[in-house]
Amino acid sequence: MIDDLTLETRTGLPEALRVLLDEIPRQAWEAHPNFGGMVQFWLERHLMFRQLLEQLTTDAEDAIDRRMGLQGYGPRLSRFGGFFLNQLHGHHQIEDAHYFPQLVTLDRRIERGFGILDADHHALHGHLDAFAGGANAVLSRLSDEASAREAVGEFHSLLGGFHRMLDRHLTDEEDLIAPVILKTGFDHG
Repeated sequence: MIDDLTLETRTGLPEALRVLLDEIPRQAWEAHPNFGGMVQFWLERHLMFRQLLEQLTTDAEDAIDRRMGLQGYGPRLSRFGGFFLNQLHGHHQIEDAHYFPQLVTLDRRIERGFGILDADHHALHGHLDAFAGGANAVLSRLSDEASAREAVGEFHSLLGGFHRMLDRHLTDEEDLIAPVILKTGFDHG
């Protein structure tokens, strides 16, 4: 993949891939006649991922600052972290196997963007593995308070970088995909 467009370094989609976003900007999405259904569902899923990651970050901060005990933090991390990982993994699988192959044919001007999103999914896979490893390190060390607090601090640091990359990916995915669905009325059915 092109280095300046990697998930770790890019700051947005290239202008050539923003052609549909220029035609249908974000502020016009909800009023568009094709907004309901798939676009709304997609955006709600992305919002859920962002909210879960924010909750995981807040919980880690609360555990670090001792506003939440480790015995309360562990089950929350297990529940929310597991849900986040499973849902995001499933979301990417459906996109890669079903939606992206169909959407790429709807407007060839943005075809290159699907290669970028695919590369993002591969890059995020490593970060998801690190997320799982960090969460498991916390959970496996809960019986030793000092060790567990150290693991929570490390996990919190990991969450910051992951949050930035996931948000970059979700934003770029929305900017590429929502306008093509709105324009074409794509229905996955």
